[in-house]
Amino acid sequence: MEKQQLKPMLLAGLLTALVAACSSGTSTPAVPGLGPAFGRSAPLSGSAFPIRPATEFVDLRSAAPFAILAGSTVTNTGPTKVVGNVGLSPGSSITGFPPGVIHGHLYIDDLIARRAKLDLTTAYNDAMGRTLNPIKVAGNIGGRTLYPGLYKSTSSLSISSGDLTLDARGHSGAVFLFQIASKFTMTTGRSVILTNGARARNVFWAVGTSATFGTGCSFYGNILAHQSISMATGTVMVGRALARVGAVTMQRNTIVKPGR
Repeated sequence: MEKQQLKPMLLAGLLTALVAACSSGTSTPAVPGLGPAFGRSAPLSGSAFPIRPATEFVDLRSAAPFAILAGSTVTNTGPTKVVGNVGLSPGSSITGFPPGVIHGHLYIDDLIARRAKLDLTTAYNDAMGRTLNPIKVAGNIGGRTLYPGLYKSTSSLSISSGDLTLDARGHSGAVFLFQIASKFTMTTGRSVILTNGARARNVFWAVGTSATFGTGCSFYGNILAHQSISMATGTVMVGRALARVGAVTMQRNTIVKPGR
């Protein structure tokens, strides 16, 4: 009889201790980021754990409405289609529209263009200044699958042998940030492929010099180049081509600013 009475008493004591522990402020830690540096896959859908991105979103501020933004000139050849605003500052020469078509507003060295260029500089410095858990990349990253996080190249970077897949692991808010010390090149016919919830608005390419796209490329993301951006015939970009100092050059391209 004494043993039978003891079991309920022990259970009641354990329950009281658990309640006290929870009341003391101890909580389950948040799941860390989603990048490969963390060595884990995303939790199952519907998990109660809050998700923190492997790296933070780059705020473009007033540069966000622009699909094209340049410093010296904006030049186009052929029936290019731009969905989003086009801006230039401090330069004053925008040529090739028409035959190119802009589904947005055109701003040439006015207050709106100048403000956007200042915010582009702020965003570029922010993107290039990130230091938390960088993943080193070099040379050609074509043919690979990469996950959310900060990727750092201390020289040039290219997508030149195979396509690049960006896998968000089921999280549409996941951010990919590439820091490229010098030039970025995408060769003819290569593609960036988004999968498992990855979105163009959350992909950032901070380029230390210039970005060049070959013929017929398919690209997703926001290019923040210190110098210039050049697109050969037929390249399609869902993203933004934002050049701080130099020109943006297009040839029969389609550039669509990503939605929210």
